[in-house]
Amino acid sequence: MYKPSTLAMILAGGRVDELGVLTHYRPKSAVPFGGFARVIDFPLSNLMCSGIEMVAILSQYRSYSLINHIGTGAAWDMIGRYRGINILPPFKDYENPHWYRGSADAVYQNLDFVRYHNPAEILVLSGDHIYQMDYRNMIRYHYSKGADLTAAFIEVPVESAHRFGVAEIEGRDEEGGRLLSYEEKPARPRSGWASLTVLCFRPEVMYEVLEENQKGTSYEFGRDIIPMMMREKYKVYGYKFRGYWGYTRTIDEYWQTSMDLLGPEPKIDMEKWGLRTNLEHRGIRDCQPLKVGARGVLDNSMVYNGCIIEGRVVNSILFPGVRVEEGAEVRDSVLFFNNTVRSGARLGRVVSDVNTVFGRDVRVGSLDEHAGNGAITVIGWNNQVPDTTVIGRGCTVYPRLDPEKWPSNRRVEDKEVLQ
Repeated sequence: MYKPSTLAMILAGGRVDELGVLTHYRPKSAVPFGGFARVIDFPLSNLMCSGIEMVAILSQYRSYSLINHIGTGAAWDMIGRYRGINILPPFKDYENPHWYRGSADAVYQNLDFVRYHNPAEILVLSGDHIYQMDYRNMIRYHYSKGADLTAAFIEVPVESAHRFGVAEIEGRDEEGGRLLSYEEKPARPRSGWASLTVLCFRPEVMYEVLEENQKGTSYEFGRDIIPMMMREKYKVYGYKFRGYWGYTRTIDEYWQTSMDLLGPEPKIDMEKWGLRTNLEHRGIRDCQPLKVGARGVLDNSMVYNGCIIEGRVVNSILFPGVRVEEGAEVRDSVLFFNNTVRSGARLGRVVSDVNTVFGRDVRVGSLDEHAGNGAITVIGWNNQVPDTTVIGRGCTVYPRLDPEKWPSNRRVEDKEVLQ
């Protein structure tokens, strides 16, 4: 029987503070995206389409939502004798008194799992980026160079590269080259090649450098492992990725990457992409078909099963179970599962987590369609926004507020945080 040679380790335990209330109760990798999916569905679908079916997911922060979403792994066809998705939560034992202390430490603590599978190559991936990649091309490049480590990079404007791990890549080969330098989030980047956190290791080398790294006080692949390998003259190569990459670290980036799904020529074609998700999670597969009422309007929007649209929806993404009542309007917004927008309510440039009810005649966010790029307002889950409340631009509303927490004058000023 065929036994796979590649083991993929997905780093999916981080929360990411910049996403605020969207990650209060779930890791970033489990944040809903694209009208029906989760962020982690993108690397998982990439692996499935690349024929890599032995996967481990390293979880840590409030992992219930992630575990619930992954289920048995059947959604990505990863069930079988040599196929599967294993979730590896943090643990303590007689030799290890720590929870995961960083991305490299998370993999180090699970080296018994890695050695058990005895892979020919190990792929370490971030679980929270939106992109399509056939990893087989990168693995082939890795072998063609006899590399100890091959890392994927994408070219970004140099002025914004300080937010990422940045490399200088030798030569002008279209496919890649040996790394000349690597810095994690440098103040003055020397190039625009930003790390995707897609790493292909030769196993014996990975074991060595992770063991050596345990002598230090920091345990990250970008900050510690790659610079160490550069200093120790290991063969480290950069693979140049040319496709779309959605970076969703901040609310603005999450909103923009979502909007990239819309328009006559969307930057992300999820159907062509072959994106898979777990349709059993939140009962998506059991939802009724979309219902659009006699006065319902859908304009340049993605609206999924279980939605009832009797109002107006423009440039927006609605997850299953959202209801927009007659006379209500949703514009330039992303509404997660089971939101309700009551009659007369208007929402503009809003991201709303699950199970929130916007009362009658509320106003939320940037409502002037000609105002351009007003700040995004974010609503945490399980809220009941009282009738006629006005919530300004760039506001944050914490999850499940008690009724007495809402202001008596029913007004939340621009950029105010309500908690």
